[in-house]
Amino acid sequence: MEGFATLTSVVDNAFKQAAEDSGMLLGQELTIGEADRIATNRQTYFCDMDDLCFVAEITSSGEFAGKFYTVIGLRDAICMSGYLLGIPPARINEKRRLAIMEDDDVDAFSEIVNQVVGSFNSIFQPAFTNKVHLKVAPPQKFIPETTEITETEPVPDSEYLLFRGRMEMAGQEMGYLDLLIPAPLAELFDPPEVVEEEPAAVAVESDAESEAAPGADDGADESDVTAGEEAAVTVSQAASSRKVLILEDDDGDRQLLREFLASRGYEPIEAGLDADIREILATGGVRLVVLGIHNGDDRDMAVCIKIKSLTQEEALPIIMCAREWTRSAVLKAVKYGARDIIVKPYQPEDVAAKVEKFLRAA
Repeated sequence: MEGFATLTSVVDNAFKQAAEDSGMLLGQELTIGEADRIATNRQTYFCDMDDLCFVAEITSSGEFAGKFYTVIGLRDAICMSGYLLGIPPARINEKRRLAIMEDDDVDAFSEIVNQVVGSFNSIFQPAFTNKVHLKVAPPQKFIPETTEITETEPVPDSEYLLFRGRMEMAGQEMGYLDLLIPAPLAELFDPPEVVEEEPAAVAVESDAESEAAPGADDGADESDVTAGEEAAVTVSQAASSRKVLILEDDDGDRQLLREFLASRGYEPIEAGLDADIREILATGGVRLVVLGIHNGDDRDMAVCIKIKSLTQEEALPIIMCAREWTRSAVLKAVKYGARDIIVKPYQPEDVAAKVEKFLRAA
């Protein structure tokens, strides 16, 4: 299939980022291979399906408005949710074999899908100069030959571009991560090249027009160059910003993080959990938050929710840190906006790897 080279590259990068982020969340190395791109339609795609799966609707808002869909096999969903919940591998394999997915598994998988689309956002937004924002709805189960196919379910009847990446995880036989993008939306993301026809004849300018044109062009060029230089400076400043906001009540932990991040060339800004976060963010340039919490109670989660509400358009990554993480605490942290977690006491190399990962993707 010709065209869509830009969109394919973005999807490949999004798959790679989603694998890295999800692998850290699950505590298991996960990779997603480069996507195969296939032209298909709803009937062909779902009629060829012979196993249960989950379909999640992703809404793209902004200048590239529309909906597309990610599809993951049920057994892969059971596997990933099991690792997030800390279920022993032997039990995960048994649940996969018997296709057992309990309520906790469904909740955990929903948070994994949120994480995946958050990773997509971190790639799509800079690739399309912040003209797109992605938001995902809870995944729905599709059972071949059982689930009713309607005008809009499980996806609208349309022509699609299918991007398919193979998932791999040590010790597990994994399937594919599929992305179904309607053809009209794909063309918004990556418009087909327009070949302009050469004019049949070139008009000959009069002497008066020839004399007047350079002066007018010079003025326009000077204005354009000035505007371009200003835009370049703004973009350069934003790209070079390495500000990291540290929100931590423990003075020793806060000092440790500040000194370590500064030694790595970051610009740490520090405050306690009760600080005026709106005022801090209003200074601009913050690209990531390291949030040190106590025990995952409502006060801690309220801080995370506040950060997310103040930075909706920026999709500011939050790394949440605590001395102990239970299964429910991890789910709650991801649900309320954390992109990753760290177990205290802080290990410098662990902090560096996670901070750099998100700043590199931003």
